[in-house]
Amino acid sequence: MRTPKTLATSLLSLSAAALLALGAGGAASAAPAPGNAPAETSAVSSHTVVETGGAEYWTEERMRSAIPGDVLAEKAMQKSANSKATSHRPAEAGAPSTVQSQSPSRQAKEVQSKANASETPVKHIGKVFFTLGGSNYVCSGNSVSSTNKSTVSTAGHCLNEGPGAFATKFTFVPAYLNGAAPYGMWTAKSLHAPTQWSSGGDMTYDTGFAVMNTLNGKKLAEVVGASGLQFNAARGLSYKAFGYPAAAPFNGESLKSCTGTAANDPNNPQFNSQGIPCNMTGGSSGGPWFIGSSSTGYQNSVNSYGYGSNSTKMYGPYWGSVIQQAYTTAAAS
Repeated sequence: MRTPKTLATSLLSLSAAALLALGAGGAASAAPAPGNAPAETSAVSSHTVVETGGAEYWTEERMRSAIPGDVLAEKAMQKSANSKATSHRPAEAGAPSTVQSQSPSRQAKEVQSKANASETPVKHIGKVFFTLGGSNYVCSGNSVSSTNKSTVSTAGHCLNEGPGAFATKFTFVPAYLNGAAPYGMWTAKSLHAPTQWSSGGDMTYDTGFAVMNTLNGKKLAEVVGASGLQFNAARGLSYKAFGYPAAAPFNGESLKSCTGTAANDPNNPQFNSQGIPCNMTGGSSGGPWFIGSSSTGYQNSVNSYGYGSNSTKMYGPYWGSVIQQAYTTAAAS
């Protein structure tokens, strides 16, 4: 059996010697606004899911043994870190845009000043299961507000190899806890990612969105609610991030969180990412970052990567116009 790598150890090398690589608004710190707009266009790659039986495939045993999906980011991390095309790219700039949450409402959670804190399940946050290359993987995801009331956010590397194939058997299990699926298992009908991710594996855009099928005649947001979103926000905000870390010392069976003020990635500034204090490991990839101090805030990023075997920072992509276009495409599909 393949041994899962941790979010920290599966992603890239900081130098030739060692860089191992692995979301109610809150007060913003004094941070500079984004810089000039990037040269890239906001193209979106979409994939229609044709296979069936995803929910039946994910038995409790398969869910528990799934490989943390961050291992799929290693190729993209290596390519992006060495890419001349992205090394001098200006930061995105665009008008701030907000999407309101959808009912049912969710209970606010107290902030925990820890690198990781245990959480009771949150209805709209869950685990994502999928297959790529014949292997089973697990990430984290979140139900987000959308016109179709059926959209889930996650990391780009949790639904597309970046570059490469799209996932199969993509299934979202909201409020997962110790193998239980209290709100059912939701299968995907389409997957969407920025073309910069699906064609080039650019870590700057490591975000994807899945549109889920109905379950028992209901849409996802009607059952678990959906988070509001914000794009082109100021940098340096305070966040609370959630995820299901599955690599040691965690087991992926319960929800964890991290809190802190975001700061730019000093190691790979071309990624345009921001990091917060956090030691969540593999399996937490794709978990939502909320502006402020609770799970009721606007989602503004996802767990993407970290550095070193004992990483104390989690980095997430900046949600600008490119990622917004991927969201817009998914939300309307």
